Amino acid sequence: MDWKSEILAARDRIAGHAQVTPVMQSHALGYPIELKLEHMQHTGSFKARGAFNTLLSMDVTAAGVVAASGGNHGAAAAYAAQALGHPAKIFVPELAGSSKIALIERIGADLSVVPGEYANALTMAQSHEVESGAMQIHAYDAPATVAGQGTCFAEWDAQGLQADTVLVAVGGGGLIAGALAWFQGARKVVAVEPETSCALNAALAAGEPIDVSVSGIAANALGARRIGEICFGLAQGMTSVLVLDEAIAQAQKLLWQTHRILVEPAGAAALAALISGAYQPEPDERVAVLICGGNIAPDPLIG
Repeated sequence: MDWKSEILAARDRIAGHAQVTPVMQSHALGYPIELKLEHMQHTGSFKARGAFNTLLSMDVTAAGVVAASGGNHGAAAAYAAQALGHPAKIFVPELAGSSKIALIERIGADLSVVPGEYANALTMAQSHEVESGAMQIHAYDAPATVAGQGTCFAEWDAQGLQADTVLVAVGGGGLIAGALAWFQGARKVVAVEPETSCALNAALAAGEPIDVSVSGIAANALGARRIGEICFGLAQGMTSVLVLDEAIAQAQKLLWQTHRILVEPAGAAALAALISGAYQPEPDERVAVLICGGNIAPDPLIG
C-alpha cells in the first residue's frame, strides 16, 4: 500500500473536521523535547482523525456505525458520527472508567457498557455489526483508521518537526502504525508501552501477534489484548520499550507541574520512557513526544 498517498488523501478528507493541534517545546527534563498536544483534539485524543477518515471515505448505511473501544475511540466515533449525521452504537468495557463513559453519553451515542476488558466489547460490537448491518469503525486495525492517525504526523512535519526520534505510546497500534507509515524511516519511531499492557512488545519478541494480559493505570486506553496486524507488519525492527505505572504517573505530574497540561495515563506514557530511562537519547539526539490523550479520570471539573 502507498501509505504516504493514503495519509495525504486522509489529510485532505478530514480537513475542517479534525482539529489542527498545537506543538510546543518543553525543557522539563533539562533538554529540549518537542511535544505535540494531540490531547487537544476533538473528544480529547487523536482518535477523531481515524474516525472521520473512515466515515468520510465510505458509504454509511441507515443502520449507522458501530465501534468497540476502551473509551477514547468510542467517544471519537460517536463524535464523528454525530457531526456527519449518522447514528452510532458504541460498546465499551467497564474498565473504560466513569469519565470516558460519561463523555460518550454526553455526545449522545447509544452506549452499552460491557463487563470485562476491550476484547469483550469488540466481540459485542462484531455481533451488532452482523445483526444490524451497521458499519464497524475499528479502533486500530483498519487501513482507513491507520491513514487517519497518520495525518497527525503529516501535520507535525508541516508544523516544523525537527526531531530525529519520535516517541509514541502504543495500545492496539493504530497511532504508531500511522507514524511508521508516514515517516517510513525518515525519523526513528520508538514504541512505548506499559509493562502490564504490552501487545506490540510481546508480538515483536514472539515473531507474531499474540494475546497478552492487560492491566495497570493506562489499560483503558493502551489495553489491547493483541496488536493489530497492520501495526505488526509495519513495526518490524523498530525500537520498543516498556515503562512502569509509577513512571507514567510521574510523567503525568511533570506535565501538570511544569506546563499545566493535564492528561490521562496513556497521554503521558511516551514521556515516561524518557523520565524512567527506558529510552535514553544520545547526547545530540533530538527527541519528540506525542501527548495522545487527555481524558483523565475522574474528570477534575465534572467528577
